[in-house]
Amino acid sequence: MKQLKRSVLMLLVFTVLCGLAYPLVITGIGAVAFPLQSGGSLIVENGLLKGSALIGQSFTGPGYFHGRPSAVNYDPSLPGASNLGPTNKKLIDAVKERFAAARKENGLDDKAPVPDDLLFASGSGLDPHISVESAKFQAGRISAARKIEVSEVTALIDKYIERQLPFYGKSFVNVLKLNIALDAAAVKK
Repeated sequence: MKQLKRSVLMLLVFTVLCGLAYPLVITGIGAVAFPLQSGGSLIVENGLLKGSALIGQSFTGPGYFHGRPSAVNYDPSLPGASNLGPTNKKLIDAVKERFAAARKENGLDDKAPVPDDLLFASGSGLDPHISVESAKFQAGRISAARKIEVSEVTALIDKYIERQLPFYGKSFVNVLKLNIALDAAAVKK
């Protein structure tokens, strides 16, 4: 009986420590040390929620940068990949469709290369970033749709280049931030 009491007491102590105290302390530290990130990295402008810098969104208009395709239709409650293998006919057909659509909407011929990240969904299906190459690939279309110089679009891309670490890793751009900057630049004119 004494052993049972000790076991139950230890269960209660560790439940309080590991199930309540530790999560509350870590959540508090996160809220103080990283308030933007712990709140979901939400982008709010003029009182309007534009989205999260961490979750990809669907932009389809010709005057906007398009993000990576999503296997989950950009639904943040269902993150995940398509789980289709490289020889799966559905994946091959989807990539061919994306290839043709990217060329057509950007006014390119049938032989023009298309950056990989505009053809394949990410593992989460919600990646908010595209490569700098993919952003510059779309610059001509955006320039024509917004009636601005291509150099202005590429300058904006260059301004929003990010890296995971300042000294290591590939460069990329956040599609939501870039599209918000495009809209802000249009308002200023």
